[in-house]
Amino acid sequence: MGTWQRLLLFGGVSPGSGGGAAAPLGGIRALVCRRQLSGAESESLKQRRTQIMSRGLPKQKPIEGVKQTVVVASGKGGVGKSTTAVNLALALAANDSSKAIGLLDVDVYGPSIPKMMNLKGNPELSQSNLMRPLLNYGIACMSMGFLVEETAPVVWRGLMVMSAIEKLLRQVDWGQLDYLVVDMPPGTGDVQLSVSQNIPISGAVIVSTPQDIALMDAHKGAEMFRKVNVPVLGLVQNMSVFQCPKCKHKTHIFGADGARKLARTLDLDVLGDIPLHLNIREASDIGQPIVFSQPESDEAKAYLRIAVEVVRRLPPPE
Repeated sequence: MGTWQRLLLFGGVSPGSGGGAAAPLGGIRALVCRRQLSGAESESLKQRRTQIMSRGLPKQKPIEGVKQTVVVASGKGGVGKSTTAVNLALALAANDSSKAIGLLDVDVYGPSIPKMMNLKGNPELSQSNLMRPLLNYGIACMSMGFLVEETAPVVWRGLMVMSAIEKLLRQVDWGQLDYLVVDMPPGTGDVQLSVSQNIPISGAVIVSTPQDIALMDAHKGAEMFRKVNVPVLGLVQNMSVFQCPKCKHKTHIFGADGARKLARTLDLDVLGDIPLHLNIREASDIGQPIVFSQPESDEAKAYLRIAVEVVRRLPPPE
């Protein structure tokens, strides 16, 4: 074992000494080494480290024709992220009919947008050999679900997934969009990092139920976006309360106000609460999202209010 290995592993203490007396020369070197490592780094060293770490990171390039991009994310699956993304896109269009809205599904392994938006078929190609989004309810949509069979599993390793993400980001002819809503997969892995590092993101919306387990992962998701300098617009508390359709009694099945407590911890706002309601699930399953099919319902109005809060927090488009 070399000198530096012994210093790092044993801190200058001789392995044969039982952790007692330190070898004189090794102890001095270890002490100096620890002081250097624990002391304040020089500014030049910090700059050098930043340069090294930045190598290999992709340079952010806007998606052509897209003014602002909003990602909808969650740390955990099953919290209603895709349902929120779909209804947010529809709510943005409903609140301002002059705006053009797109919806991008980058959940390669479990794309939900085709079913929720009642869309099937393969995208056509433009003269520039770019994929044209499919259109329904006035929203331009693109998803891996349009490129593979509905029941076919995507059994791909990381490199193939990242290649697919690159195509979804760069080889789609969106035309001119005011807002592109991106439905992110759950977690904080390669896909999330790739999207965040490849395109400028105007803001992130974190979706969570009030349950402690979901909130733990939502916390990680919010911190991940902060680490890659993506503004977090706020949290959506989904499935916040269940109201019995017969007796009208309200039950907090997943807990009460968990997302509000997390928002205070993260110094964020709660953009809105979405109840656990049968109508939302049924509307999504038949491909008629509730903001479109039941715009006067309380559930749809909750999404409309969230869309207002999202737009209010977005920076002015460049």
